[in-house]
Amino acid sequence: MKDVIEDVDRWVADGAQVAIATITATRRSAPRPPGAKMAINDRGEVSGMVSGGCVEGAVVEVADKVLSGGEPELLTFGIADEEAWDVGLPCGGEIDVWVEKFQP
Repeated sequence: MKDVIEDVDRWVADGAQVAIATITATRRSAPRPPGAKMAINDRGEVSGMVSGGCVEGAVVEVADKVLSGGEPELLTFGIADEEAWDVGLPCGGEIDVWVEKFQP
């Protein structure tokens, strides 16, 4: 979270709601390791990445739902996942991403 903490702190201080997406597991080749984080606020700002840029759009959509009162979600993207190919996950690996509302 080091790479997003300053942005999260600033957003929270400015009154924004924030969701955190964390890679919880990887299988085979993956662009980012477990523990990599991405922060998304309710103003549409994003900090950090959970892939090489190929699944971030889908993660932002889920973060928006979570920030609107939805339940936290575990997402899985990978070579067998048709949605992953649609968003461009070409590396042949799989990643699990947990998306939750940040509670300071």
